[in-house]
Amino acid sequence: MLDDLTTRDQRMMFAVVTLVHLADSKEELDSDTDALQSAARKHLCQLATLNWQQADGLVTALPLGLRRIDALRTLTTEALAVLMPFKAQEVRDQGGVYYGQNVISKNLIIANRKELLNGNGFVLGVSGSGKSFTAKREMVNLALSTDDDIIVIDPESEYRPLMVGLGGEVVNISATSPNHINAMDMEQGYGDGENPVVLKSEFLLSLCEQLMGDRLLSAKEKSIIDRCTANVYHSYIKGGYQGKAPTLQDFHAELLRQSEPEARDVALAIELFTEGSLNTFAKPTNVDTDARILCYDIRDLGKQLLPVGMLVVLDSVFNRVIRNRALGRNTWVYIDEIYILFQHEYSANFLFTLWKRVRKYGALCTGATQNVEDLLQSHTARTMLANSEFLVMLNQAATDRAELARLLNISDNQLSYITNVDFGRGLIKCGSAIVPFMDNFPKNRLYRLMTTKLSEQGTS
Repeated sequence: MLDDLTTRDQRMMFAVVTLVHLADSKEELDSDTDALQSAARKHLCQLATLNWQQADGLVTALPLGLRRIDALRTLTTEALAVLMPFKAQEVRDQGGVYYGQNVISKNLIIANRKELLNGNGFVLGVSGSGKSFTAKREMVNLALSTDDDIIVIDPESEYRPLMVGLGGEVVNISATSPNHINAMDMEQGYGDGENPVVLKSEFLLSLCEQLMGDRLLSAKEKSIIDRCTANVYHSYIKGGYQGKAPTLQDFHAELLRQSEPEARDVALAIELFTEGSLNTFAKPTNVDTDARILCYDIRDLGKQLLPVGMLVVLDSVFNRVIRNRALGRNTWVYIDEIYILFQHEYSANFLFTLWKRVRKYGALCTGATQNVEDLLQSHTARTMLANSEFLVMLNQAATDRAELARLLNISDNQLSYITNVDFGRGLIKCGSAIVPFMDNFPKNRLYRLMTTKLSEQGTS
C-alpha cells in the first residue's frame, strides 16, 4: 500500500460499502446473509450485518448522496474504482453532433471532434456495414447545425443525391468532362511560413509516381522533378501569387528543357497526362469551388486517372482549407476509398503530411474505406490510424478485427460489437473513450437520400 501511494500516484480514500438485499421471510433473509458472507470470505473480505440499522443502511445505499453509516474504511483509489456501479462509458460533448445511441445505456452519443487533440478520423467497415451512411449522417448534422464548409472526394458517385438535397454543388471530373482542376494551383500560405515549393515538390513527386505506374522514381529523376518545380513557380511566387498559376503542361515543357536524358524519360512518361488524351488536370482550373457544400465526383476518371484524380483534388482541397483559415472558417474533408492513396509511397507520404498540417488550419479530415486489410499493410496508414482520436468501426472481417484490436488495444468484449453485427452498429472511439453504438435511422426522405441500397433510394 505504501508503494502504491508513494510511487504509483494512488490516493488514500475513506469509503463505506453498503449492500441491501431483500427477502420474503426472516429465515430466507438469514440464509441469504450467510451465503453473501460466505462468498465474501472466499475473497478475504468481511461483511457485517447492520442490526437495528436497516433504515440507515437503505438511505445510505439509495442515490441520495447521504451517508448514515459511520463505518469508514481506507481504500486506495485503484481499489475503490472497482466498486463503482457504473459500467457504461458515455460521450456527451458540449456543442457536439449525434453519432448514434449507446448500446449499453441507450443514451445518445453526442461528440465534438473539434475538442479532441486532433479532429481527424476514419470510418472502417466491410461493404454493406453502413460506412458511407455514417459519413453522410455526420455531414447532415454538420450542415444543419454549423456554418462549416463540407467537401467530399467521391470516387464511387455515392454522395450526389445527398449533396444536391443539401443544396450543395457536385463537380464532375473525367477525361472527357469540360471541367478542369489545375494540379499546380497554389494559394498564398501554401507552405505555412516555409518554402511552399518544398511541399509542392513533394506533391509533384507523388503525382509523377502515380503517372509512371509501377516503376519507382530514381534519385536522378527525383532531383530533376524538384528542380523543375522550383523553376516553373519562380515567377509566380515572385509576383505575389498573382496572375495565372503554372500548369502541368508548363511543367512538362520545363522537363524537356533539361539536358539530362532522365528528364526526357519523365516527360515522356507523363506526356499522356499533360499533352495527351488524359490531360484533364493539366489545364487551368475552370470550375467554381467556393460552394459551402462541395462534392468532387471522380468516378468517371477510370482506373488510370483515379489515383491521380484523388491526389489532385486533395491538393485543390488543401488550397481551399488555406483560404478558409484566413476567413476563420472550419472545413470538413471526407475522402472515400482512401486506401487508394496508400498504395504508393509518395501519395501516402503526401496524405500523411496533409493529415498533420490541416489540423492547424481548422480542418478535419475523415477517411472511409472497406479495404481495412490493404490500409493496415501501409506503415503510414497504421501510424495515422493509431494516432487518430476519432474512429468509427463497423462490422469487420475476422483478420481486420484482430489487427485493429492489436493496434488500438480493443478488448475481447468490445470486439464483440464489431463481429457479425447488423448495418449501422459498431464501436466509436472518441479520444480515450470506446463506446458501442447503434443507429436505427428512420426511413424517411432524408434516409432515402443517404442510403446506397437501390431498393430504398428515392427523393419523394
